Amino acid sequence: MSQSSKRRVAVVLAAGKGTRMRSKYPKPLFEVAGRPMLHWVINAAREAGCERCLVVVGHQSELLKAAFADQDDIVWVTQEQQLGTGHALAQAEPHLVGEAGTTEEVTLLVLNGDVPGVRASTLNGLAEAAERGWGAMAAAELDEPGRLGRVLADGHRLERIVEAADASPEQLEIRLINAGLYAMPAPSVFDYLRQLSTDNAQGELYLTDALGSAAASAESGGVEVVRLEDADEALGINDRRDLAKVHRVLIERHHESLMADGVTLLDPATTSIEPSVRIGADTVIHGGVSLFGHTQVGEDCVIHQGCWVRDSQVADSVQLHPYSILDQAEVETDCNVGPFARLRPASLLQTGARVGNFVEIKNARLGQSAKANHLAYVGDADVGEDSNIGAGVVTCNYDGVNKHRTEIGKRSFVGSDTMLIAPVRVGDEATTAAGSVITDDVPDGALGVGRARQRNIPGWAEHKKTRAQGRKTRGPKADGSKKD
Repeated sequence: MSQSSKRRVAVVLAAGKGTRMRSKYPKPLFEVAGRPMLHWVINAAREAGCERCLVVVGHQSELLKAAFADQDDIVWVTQEQQLGTGHALAQAEPHLVGEAGTTEEVTLLVLNGDVPGVRASTLNGLAEAAERGWGAMAAAELDEPGRLGRVLADGHRLERIVEAADASPEQLEIRLINAGLYAMPAPSVFDYLRQLSTDNAQGELYLTDALGSAAASAESGGVEVVRLEDADEALGINDRRDLAKVHRVLIERHHESLMADGVTLLDPATTSIEPSVRIGADTVIHGGVSLFGHTQVGEDCVIHQGCWVRDSQVADSVQLHPYSILDQAEVETDCNVGPFARLRPASLLQTGARVGNFVEIKNARLGQSAKANHLAYVGDADVGEDSNIGAGVVTCNYDGVNKHRTEIGKRSFVGSDTMLIAPVRVGDEATTAAGSVITDDVPDGALGVGRARQRNIPGWAEHKKTRAQGRKTRGPKADGSKKD
């Protein structure tokens, strides 16, 4: 949070249609690194000390408002006609008028809603530079500036900004570009906006022209150009290729932070860990791992090749073996999961539990040191400590209308291929015989057997051979069909 004595308000310009995205959805809602791009811009402004965020919207504004409905510090400003960035900022003026009828004196951080890579520290530095004079803008050196606006500067002082569409061939050779990040004082910026003209290639009111006017004014004190150390902060998103690029930038930024904090990423290029994920020191992440949402991983864990984890809690010293999936699950200390295991929502593995290959857990608890080592489905169940779930076991939790729970006590042994027809209880230290269908409770310490008595038929192999030979010797009927 900034310690500046001057109040700060962010104005985020998010009214563009984003037609190059080729989508029915508004561009600011497209996700990068797990969050809508507009989220990243607003969050950076908050961290830079902005007490409010005025978001200028136009096309599909209702979708944007609905996505951020729970955030009380956002003020939505409607731009009915998209007449340029200068016109967009001008729409914010009525929302800065105080009770006395005059516009409050604040530093406006003016940001674009499609530049999500900006850091809060950059915005804070930009605001501080503006508060030393009239205003400030961010600029970046790019090898290939493309169609971005060029910045003409005398050292750190802005001379003017030229939009690429209006630039001369000589000006297009300039590699210092406008990053689309500004800090300006209100209300004086609105005086410059009222002087804007549409005499340009786009026929729009350019915010950059207002900065140029302020830079040329002797009274203003000039506009400072703040050069970005990391040009990636200036990356805007205009199409899906840009989206992929910025997504990877934010992911790799978080990877760098994790490694600096003591997390081992063996193959960062094939790994995707969203910035909201927290991981403890001395944890090792293998290649091909994806960690999403509000996932937390403890210390001294190993997450092997191809694991996929979302919104899950993983305690210390856990092993996630290759290609396991955790979705809204909780895994306590010293557990082993996988390979090829799946923990669905509301799954809980208590300390020392083991879930092996091709085991699925859903809305179920495995107690301390309980294990289901292979080929089982445990859904809507409670499994006591030290119990063993054999291969092929299924808790039959759904009767076609309702879900029912299965209870398995402590130190129980559920034999292979047992079907547990819920609701049912297997008691403490109880056993079910392999291949059983258990429809009634099994008392503590008892053996539950739910299968038919075996019957052996002698000579079955010879009988099959005789029948097969008989079919061959009878031949076809006169009409060509086989005889009975």
